[in-house]
Amino acid sequence: MSIPFVKTFDFEYGEAAQISPRVRRVVADNPGPFTYTGTGVYIIGDKNVAVIDPGPQTPAHIAALDKALEGRTVTHVLVTHHHIDHSPMAAPLAAKHGCQVYGYGKQITPPKDGDIRLEAGDDLSFNPDINISHGDIVKGDGWTIEAIHTPGHTSNHMCYALKEENILFSGDHIMGWSTSVVSPPDGHMGDYLNSLEDIRARKFATIWPTHGPAITEPAPFVDAYIAHRHSREAQILSALDQGLTKITDIVKALYANINPRLHPAAAHSVLSHLIYLCETGRVTCSGETPSLKCDYCECSEYNPVQSSAVA
Repeated sequence: MSIPFVKTFDFEYGEAAQISPRVRRVVADNPGPFTYTGTGVYIIGDKNVAVIDPGPQTPAHIAALDKALEGRTVTHVLVTHHHIDHSPMAAPLAAKHGCQVYGYGKQITPPKDGDIRLEAGDDLSFNPDINISHGDIVKGDGWTIEAIHTPGHTSNHMCYALKEENILFSGDHIMGWSTSVVSPPDGHMGDYLNSLEDIRARKFATIWPTHGPAITEPAPFVDAYIAHRHSREAQILSALDQGLTKITDIVKALYANINPRLHPAAAHSVLSHLIYLCETGRVTCSGETPSLKCDYCECSEYNPVQSSAVA
């Protein structure tokens, strides 16, 4: 099942667009391979508002948010996770409006010296004022938001559901234009698959990711997202059976048709799949505990167990 990606939508950098009765969106001018057209900042409510993923701390983006929020008061700043395209503006925006930052908390496994980082990168200063948990409710003037813990892309990833409109703000958990990178050691493929199942069961009317356009038919889209991960798992097992035991070789075989600039990101996801396959007894690793630094420089080899390709 191929994923029905949606890659085009109308927007203008720096301008707040009304996307639903209670929601406006400002797209930051920080396009890139992992941010697509840029970070989409969601403003929930009318006069007293919540802001989700306020984005990068750049002069142009600060000015755009100030313009969008003119005459309004921010009562809550909500962050999906700690990457530098999502969270750096959270604390300054909250300080400006006299409110607090809400999030799951710091990542469980912070990067170590030498770990290969993706372009998006970690906001190591991220530390919410209020640590929220799965199922917590935040209420404001005419809106109600439910926090949904969705680990996988990162351990501290949160999605937010706007109860009045059955909308999910999915951060990087589900994106309309691309798959999401699951990057060890903080990201975990088993957690990611479970989180996708949780979102599928909720039957949201619309999903708005932080990057790219809305997903207006969530059910078949999430079905395809899950099917893609299981298909990739089967491809990795098949590659192992064919004697490709190193991540770099698997990436070259499975991602031959994508820009080589994205191969490091693909390696992260392949590693996450392999760690999960090891945990579930379908693959063995010749090295010690798998790590991104060790594996990406090809210190370890993975091997399938008997009949592993039948999955």
